[in-house]
Amino acid sequence: MTNITRLHHALPLSPAINNAVKELDGAIAKAIDAAKAAGLPQGLVVSILHGHAHAQTLSMIKS
Repeated sequence: MTNITRLHHALPLSPAINNAVKELDGAIAKAIDAAKAAGLPQGLVVSILHGHAHAQTLSMIKS
């Protein structure tokens, strides 16, 4: 996996990007907590997140 670039090491990220990442992480954590509280099985939560990750990866590859 030598073709992977870590953004934090490649260039300084703007405060706007850092804030967006922080907000995204918080929103995902909140959604996971809400799903668990509603009684969704952990495997379903993981599979939904995994599916979204695959969809985003496909979108990046096609661009």
